[in-house]
Amino acid sequence: QVQLVESGGGLVQAGGSMRLSCAASGSIFNIFTMGWYRQAPGKQRELVATITSGYNTNYADSVKGRFTISRDNAKNMVYLQMDSLKPEDTAVYYCKLLGSWGKGTLVTVSS
Repeated sequence: QVQLVESGGGLVQAGGSMRLSCAASGSIFNIFTMGWYRQAPGKQRELVATITSGYNTNYADSVKGRFTISRDNAKNMVYLQMDSLKPEDTAVYYCKLLGSWGKGTLVTVSS
């Protein structure tokens, strides 16, 4: 079973940057698409970004040009670099691999 552990969340001012990390267990990491999702208070969980095994990326319109997803297959890690953060980016951020989810890390952007 895949286990995912997110880290790097916290409090940041609007306009600032933050980098999230997700560590994945297991030997299947490098052959599947990884994704970052987020869930704001009172809202449904939504896709933020995905990256395939071939490093092709896809982003939600709301984060295009501000967020960058990357992966390091040798370390079983996926990252989310978040720049020009806005208060509306405040949410719990989760990584996903196949049907497995991490427990999430809270990002709070103050205005």
